[in-house]
Amino acid sequence: MATKRTYSYQPTPEQLALAEERRQQREAKKLQEQNHTHLPPKFLLRPWTSLPTTRTASQSIIKVMSWNLLAQCLIRSNLFPTSSKALKTTHREPMLHAEILSHSADIMCMQEVDRLERLSPALEQAGYSSAYATGPGKQHGCLIAYRQDRCSHVGELIVEYDKQEVREDSAHPAARIGSSRMTNNIGFMVALAEAGASGKGVIVATTHLFWHPAFTYERARQAGILVREVLSFRQTIKHDDWPCIIAGDFNFAPDDPAYSLLVGNPLNATQSLRLQISRVIHISIDPTVPPTTKKADDEEGDGSETDPDRVINNSRAAVSSDGLLSDLDLTSLFTNGAKLRSAYDEGQRAQRESGTPGVVCTFGDRASLPPNRLGAHEPMWTSYTHYWKTTLDYIFFLETSEHHVDVVGYLDPHRTTDMEAGLPQIGICGSDHISLCAELVITQ
Repeated sequence: MATKRTYSYQPTPEQLALAEERRQQREAKKLQEQNHTHLPPKFLLRPWTSLPTTRTASQSIIKVMSWNLLAQCLIRSNLFPTSSKALKTTHREPMLHAEILSHSADIMCMQEVDRLERLSPALEQAGYSSAYATGPGKQHGCLIAYRQDRCSHVGELIVEYDKQEVREDSAHPAARIGSSRMTNNIGFMVALAEAGASGKGVIVATTHLFWHPAFTYERARQAGILVREVLSFRQTIKHDDWPCIIAGDFNFAPDDPAYSLLVGNPLNATQSLRLQISRVIHISIDPTVPPTTKKADDEEGDGSETDPDRVINNSRAAVSSDGLLSDLDLTSLFTNGAKLRSAYDEGQRAQRESGTPGVVCTFGDRASLPPNRLGAHEPMWTSYTHYWKTTLDYIFFLETSEHHVDVVGYLDPHRTTDMEAGLPQIGICGSDHISLCAELVITQ
């Protein structure tokens, strides 16, 4: 019978010393992380531009912020190759929360919001209440926050763009909806009564429109629906005299057809062509559409690699029975609502016309948009990363016959030189979008 032997392992002095060194390194790193959480998170502060105004007792001043936070659940390191540690929650989240609260806004509209278990307590501690909504199946959503001492919640509405009808002249439900693609995007709005001011208030709406650059028609349809539903909501709660604020990530630039339709610019030939090219029916609407193959993609181009974000795949050309809106139909969808005004377009235009053009950098400066065309004075950039750089975010407003609205101040956009490394960046900005903030005066 074999004898069972036991051995007692005794580490050498060198091994003991190495283990102790590693233990001390772990403790030092843990202590460093703990100390780091107590340091004020750093982001790049920006100047505030105040515009001339004459204030009276009958006026209400509202400071509005809008920001796409870049949902943590959407981050992929290959999309942000220059952002490194700025993509990590431990670095990004304190920067985001600090910048949000630094604005001291009365009303805040945020998009791509996740990790509510961390954001909501920070807002509540700072004196804000909030309302939140997500599109079907999405892990992030839209949030509207408001100061508890200034506003009270009257009502709210979620608008699912995929389900909204835009025409009545068809017996087929899909044709009445007139959509080119299912996107699960939403509009979200809240009615807020002004504290201590009987009968006064504002309708606040935010949205994150469909992202794909090639789907120009679908974004225009969604934008038109949003304005229509904001005005309908205002009627439903019986406050037709309340001004409206519509802010968010619209995923289109100021030279896009949807922007022109929102503000009342006539569509030009280039914009009409972009709409026409994007009038397609995606496989999400018509399951019989044959999926696009890689070979088909190559055949359509010149044999070179094509940016998939600029190509419409898995789709067919729309026909009249699909119910997609013509340019005239789209114009009617928007003009049945109202023409929106942009806080930054008006604010930066006023600042430049005041004789200080050197401190104002606009979309029109880089895109050769005529200076007299609405949208030319939007920020030069509102999203700036290693791979894409554009203007997508806006603070729009709509006054009423009873209440006039003016822009009296705005937060200067980031300079291009500050963002050259590509957002997010530690010490600059925790998102791939910049925050916008404007002060509006409402006169009765």
